[in-house]
Amino acid sequence: MKQINLSITFFLLVLIVAAQPSQWRGANRDGKFTDTGLLKKWPDAGPELLLKVEGIGKGYSSVVATDKFIFATGMIDTLDYLSCITPEGQIKWKVAYGRSWVKSFPDTRSTPTIEDDRVYIISGTGELVCLNVSDGAIRWKVNVDKDFSADWHIWGVSESPLIVDDKVICTPGGAKTSVVAFDKMTGKLVWQSESVGGPRCYVSPIIYEYNQFRYILAATGTNLIALEPVTGKVVWTFKYWDGAKWDQPGLIWANTPVVKGRDIFISMGYDYRNVMVTMSEDGKSATEKWSNMTLDNHHHGLIELDGNIYGSNWQSNSKGKWVCMDWNSGDIKYETEWLTKGALVYADGLFYILEEKTGTVALVKPDQNSFDMVSSFKLQGGNGPFWSHPFIANGKLYLRHGDVLFVYTIKA
Repeated sequence: MKQINLSITFFLLVLIVAAQPSQWRGANRDGKFTDTGLLKKWPDAGPELLLKVEGIGKGYSSVVATDKFIFATGMIDTLDYLSCITPEGQIKWKVAYGRSWVKSFPDTRSTPTIEDDRVYIISGTGELVCLNVSDGAIRWKVNVDKDFSADWHIWGVSESPLIVDDKVICTPGGAKTSVVAFDKMTGKLVWQSESVGGPRCYVSPIIYEYNQFRYILAATGTNLIALEPVTGKVVWTFKYWDGAKWDQPGLIWANTPVVKGRDIFISMGYDYRNVMVTMSEDGKSATEKWSNMTLDNHHHGLIELDGNIYGSNWQSNSKGKWVCMDWNSGDIKYETEWLTKGALVYADGLFYILEEKTGTVALVKPDQNSFDMVSSFKLQGGNGPFWSHPFIANGKLYLRHGDVLFVYTIKA
C-alpha cells in the first residue's frame, strides 16, 4: 500500500511539473531559467546562431519557447498577431488576436503564456484571448478593458496573462475593479475584485507563496495588491504611488515584483524610489521595510540571488548604470557604468543581459563586488530599441529585436 501511495504521489508531481506554463521571464516569472549545462564563455563572435526569423511583427514583448514551438507576438498594421514557429524556423501559423495600441510606442508588449494545448495573450487594447497551440484557432476572447472600464495610462497594455489553477488573471485597473479572473477553459468570469484605485499599469502579476499563504500579487498604477486566488478577495494593499512625488495619477510601473520570504521588492525608473515591502506574519498586511533611490529599475527586470538584488537603474530614458544591492538592508554593493541599462535574466550560474541601446548581449558572472562580464556580442538585424527580455529554454537563447527573432545555441 505504501509503495502504491508513493507511486500516486510521484505521478501527481509529474503531472504538476508537466502542466507548468511557459511564460514571461520563466516558470516563476522571476527571471531565473532552469536550463543547465550551458556555455560558461562564448566565442568572440558570440554563440552559434541557429535561426533568424523575420516577419513576426513589431514588438517589445519576449518570445516564449516550449519543447515543440516558439511563440512571438507582433504588431502588423493596426492588429496584434501571434506567430507559432517551429524549431526549424518555419512559421506554422500566424493569427491576428486583437487591436494594437496605436498611440505612443504602439509595438506589442504582451508576452504569451502557454499551458498544454492553449496559448493566452492580451492585446494592446486589453482583449484577453485563448488560442489553440495546434492551429491558432481562437477558443474564446474577452474584451477585459472595455467590459470592466479600464483606465489606460499612456502606453496601453503590457500585461502578460497569469495562469492560477483553473483561472487566468488580468488586471484592468480603474474604478470598477482592479483584478479579474476567468475560467481558463471557457473565458467565463469567475470573480472580479473590488477596486483599490489607480489606472491600469504595466506590471504582470505573479503567484506569491510564503508558508501557508498563497496569493496573487498584482498592481494598479497606484497600489501593490495581494488577493486570494479562489475568491479574488483583496487581502492587503501597499500604496506605492505618492502624489507629492509623482505628478500623474498612476505610476509608469512595469517591473514584476521580486519576492523572497515575506519580502517583496518593487521598483520603477524615472528617479522614483524603490521599496522593500514586508508582509506581516499573519499575512494580512504589508509595510515598508526600507527604500532608496539607487536601483530605480526602468522596465528591464531584476534578479534576487544569494541575498542580493541585481539590475540596472535609470539615469535618463537612454542611460543607466548596473547595480548590486543587499536584499535585507538596501546597502549598495556596487553601482557601475557599462554601456547603458538593459534586460536581465539568469540561468546556470550566469546572468544574460540584452543592453537596450546598441543590442549588446552579455554573459556576466554574479559578483556582489563588481560587474564581471565574461563574453559579449551584438545582435544584427531588426529595428527600434532593444526592450525585449531574453528567454532561455532547450539549451537555446531566444532574443527578438523588432520584427526579427534570433535563436542561439548555448549548450556546452
